[in-house]
Amino acid sequence: MTDYKSYDDQHLLTLLKQGKHAAFAEIYNRYWKKLYALAANKLDDFSEAEDVVQQLFVSIWERREELEVVTTLGSYLAVAVKYRVYKALARISRTMHYGDDQANEAALDVLDDSTQQWLEFNEVKQRLSMLVDSLPEKCRLVYQLSREQGLSQKQVAEELDISEKTVKNHMNRAYKTLKTGLRSFFISL
Repeated sequence: MTDYKSYDDQHLLTLLKQGKHAAFAEIYNRYWKKLYALAANKLDDFSEAEDVVQQLFVSIWERREELEVVTTLGSYLAVAVKYRVYKALARISRTMHYGDDQANEAALDVLDDSTQQWLEFNEVKQRLSMLVDSLPEKCRLVYQLSREQGLSQKQVAEELDISEKTVKNHMNRAYKTLKTGLRSFFISL
């Protein structure tokens, strides 16, 4: 029996694409609580938060063969759950705003839009990629080593032969740039 707990996320993703249930189970066990906490914190409804996270994992299993994760798996899942939380909040808002019949119609519009979600997520991913590419070279390199390869600040500092404080400064600069760029992108949607 293979112990998937020792596998890194990239290896688990490869096995997931091959349809390995145990790899999917390990990803689920590794991230479910974090994603649930994130969703519950935003939604203030434990049942709704559980539904959001469960739907995300169902979608991941169903799309496992074409799943493309260009960032870390944790970042990908966090963005995906945040997106689903926003959709849930929009649905809840419509339910409160419209009568029951209108709310049901509005909810039906949201239910089966996984293709739309996938397309919108790809737009966000492409925008993020463009923003990362536009960072100054050293800043971009620090960000990619940290977020895309999963290295710690200490490991990045050793890899690039710079201080941890410099790594932290580059990461802060990258976050500010990415946050501003993504904010303007979301406003324009």
